[in-house]
Amino acid sequence: MSTTKEQPGSRSGGAGPGGDPGWHAREADDVAAALGVEVSEGLGDDEVRRRLDEHGRNVVQEAEQTPWWRLLLAQFADPLVVILLVAAVVAGAVGDLKDPIVIGVVLLLNAGIGFYQENQAQHSMSALQSMLTFSARVRRGGRVSDVEGSELVPGDVVVLRGGDRVPADGRLVRAKGVQVEESALTGEAAAVDKTLDVVDADAPLAERHNRLFMNTTVARGEAEMVVTETGMATEVGRIAERLREEDDDTTPLQRQLRGLTVRLAVVAGVACALVFALGLLQGDAFADVLLDAVALAVAAVPEGLPAVVTVTLAVGMNQMAKRNAIVKRLVSVETLGSTTVICTDKTGTLTLNEMTAREVVSHGRTWEVSGEGYDPEGRIGDDGEDFPTPRDVFLPVVLCSDAEVHDGELKGEPTEGALLVVGLKAGVDADEVREAYPRVATVPFDSARKYMATFHVLTGEDSSRDGEDEPVVLVKGAPDVVLPMCATWWGADGKEDLDDERREQVREAVQALSEQGRRVLAVASRAMDAPADADADEDALAEEHVHDLHLQAVVGIVDPARPEAAEAISTCTHAGITVKMITGDHKVTASAIAADLGIATEAAEGRELDGVEGAELDDLVQRTGVFARVSPDHKVRIVEALRERGEVVAMTGDGVNDAAALKAAHIGVAMGRSGTDVAKEAGEVVLTDDNFATIVNAVERGRAIYDNIVKFVRFQLSTNIGAILAIVVARAATLPTPFSPVQILWVNIIMDGPPALALGVDPPDPDVMERRPRDPDAHVLDLRRLLVLALIGATMAAGTLAMFLYGELVIGDEAVATTMAFSTFVLFQVVNAFNARSETATAFRRHSLANGRLLVALAAVLVLQVLVVHVPVAQPVFDTTALTLTEWLMCAGVATSVLLVEEVRKAVVRARRR
Repeated sequence: MSTTKEQPGSRSGGAGPGGDPGWHAREADDVAAALGVEVSEGLGDDEVRRRLDEHGRNVVQEAEQTPWWRLLLAQFADPLVVILLVAAVVAGAVGDLKDPIVIGVVLLLNAGIGFYQENQAQHSMSALQSMLTFSARVRRGGRVSDVEGSELVPGDVVVLRGGDRVPADGRLVRAKGVQVEESALTGEAAAVDKTLDVVDADAPLAERHNRLFMNTTVARGEAEMVVTETGMATEVGRIAERLREEDDDTTPLQRQLRGLTVRLAVVAGVACALVFALGLLQGDAFADVLLDAVALAVAAVPEGLPAVVTVTLAVGMNQMAKRNAIVKRLVSVETLGSTTVICTDKTGTLTLNEMTAREVVSHGRTWEVSGEGYDPEGRIGDDGEDFPTPRDVFLPVVLCSDAEVHDGELKGEPTEGALLVVGLKAGVDADEVREAYPRVATVPFDSARKYMATFHVLTGEDSSRDGEDEPVVLVKGAPDVVLPMCATWWGADGKEDLDDERREQVREAVQALSEQGRRVLAVASRAMDAPADADADEDALAEEHVHDLHLQAVVGIVDPARPEAAEAISTCTHAGITVKMITGDHKVTASAIAADLGIATEAAEGRELDGVEGAELDDLVQRTGVFARVSPDHKVRIVEALRERGEVVAMTGDGVNDAAALKAAHIGVAMGRSGTDVAKEAGEVVLTDDNFATIVNAVERGRAIYDNIVKFVRFQLSTNIGAILAIVVARAATLPTPFSPVQILWVNIIMDGPPALALGVDPPDPDVMERRPRDPDAHVLDLRRLLVLALIGATMAAGTLAMFLYGELVIGDEAVATTMAFSTFVLFQVVNAFNARSETATAFRRHSLANGRLLVALAAVLVLQVLVVHVPVAQPVFDTTALTLTEWLMCAGVATSVLLVEEVRKAVVRARRR
């Protein structure tokens, strides 16, 4: 039973007194005393229950879910949808059933798709909950037993060994050769040494070497820690809290469509008021005038816009999924297209997250090592030149390690994995030699010693004693520690004494590798007279045998950049997108990788962000391409500073440490293969192949989607303007309305349907990644576009009225006049679909034939129009009469005028840009 010296203060999630009082800056005994526990005994059962009642379970609280009915109602809250609902109600009130039915079907379809996608996205906290369903070995009442991880409380003493996952945050009270894999939390690829030493109070998270954090993994060694925080008070819990606090932002597309809605509402209101007033002044019946006004309102507002936007985004989402990018929210697809800055994690995102030996210094020179990651394909040395004595050098490399690599999968410490793989490239298989030469004794790695030593007995060809048993000690560790213990090395002429000149040569090679961002290890060995005593103390073994070594090699190790990452970053840069690396790794290592990839290499450490505000922070974030040694809070500050500058920020990452920044960015892009569940749920896009290059495809698709929505808007609004002008001018000139309400409805149905949807899935323009990102605050319908649409609409209105007057005055048949006007207007839409595909490029190009769906849709429109004109049963419904071939040709000829007008305008624009 423990004696409570100081009770932990009450805090949600289970923290020590008043939260974390700088546990890393206090001695282990002081921490245990502050938490009221004797390490040798642990807490008693009664005290555990009391603390569990006080602090709660060691779980991460889930975010509150939005009720399904609220999600459903939100689909009808868009102003454009409200306008269409009002129009449908008014039309139904005067007895028209066609418009309300069509509008209702479109809106229900749009709402159903949107609701499904939003409902599927509500899982950003569930992964955090599942991560805690594991047990822990805990000392309570003097006995060690397994307990549920959720039952841990502050003050518990947790016993850990290699391979264990850390169940809570804690302070080490015992450590023996401990290394911990923290890349998911800090971003540092290599396992870090852990000690009991007190750390400076201001040390960043990655340098608190006496602390263990929830959901990191003990790579090797044995440890005991006192739990200091549980649940939401842990580092993972703090990240979870940030995820809960972040509000969803509207995307650039949503803001554009809302701005467009206001403009469309104004246009529709003015047009309806004019038609309504003119109708009353001309003595038309009130119901007829109201129905004409409603029909014109429906024509003025593109009711197909929500459906086309939804389908365009859904199709884009499906296409991205086929290209290894899973999108959880439809509008996130478009947001990527407006991205101006990509903040990317290094480890596992730009790099393979597989430590790889790149250089071997031995035999008087530096040998390059080919191959990537844990794949044994590759060789040591240049083509045509074999590495000498590979067995002598790499047998110690392989035997003096604990890791295992099978089929490209690592079990153990990443740096040792790199050594095993370079051994395989030299022809030394770890499984074979470990079975042949089992370990007799071990001096485990220790942060004070900075080396590991193993003892074996070599036989046969591997023995230098003519096949007799040869006891050996094999050593690997930091070069500055191993080199002074060496007496000889492999020089250019074979085994040589290590004099001062040669030692300096080794130091220069180590320095050169370090400046390239390599993690450098030295490997050495020595033959002994007799086998080591397996029962001897490790300090005695080290003192007796680890000296007068032969330096076998110095190995330079790096987490290599993905081969395709450099090209992807180049493409992003060419497209006007800035790429910034944000990592918990060391500044030198991060800068070296950034230089290889083409990222601006001005680097800063996370601590430089502390205390910086305003213009100074803005300047630092703008000019820096690499941020190293950053904490989760630093990542969020960087993202928020970029957002303050007006940037559209995408954040990529794979670790728990990335989750808050993923949520804070406009678009979070998580790695699906190596990423933690937390990162995948926090992100809005998940890359299933962990390939940074996939983001380039996503950006291209996002830009294409925005372009396609603009194409539809141009196509639809030119139709609306043409119809409005034709009706208003005709009524103002005391002419009959050139279209009946049913004909207006027909134009809306056939043009808001397949042709519009086909434009929504138009293939990307060839130059889509040659442009700079668009201004996310620019209006979809700006003055320039409005003037172009007015020109196109005026052309359509003039041609339509010309055909109406021809039928009325020349042929003398009002039914023919109405049918010719109606058919001409439909043909205008068919021709204008080719105009709408580009604002500047000619329609007479190969890309105009790239959209087979559009060609089929337009062909279907032509067939349907011929049917409604010539099929007897359809004529009374659509107020049409049969036309002669000559009349059809006249309608078609007039319809091509809109193509000629646009081609002239586009040619002028292109000429001005030269």
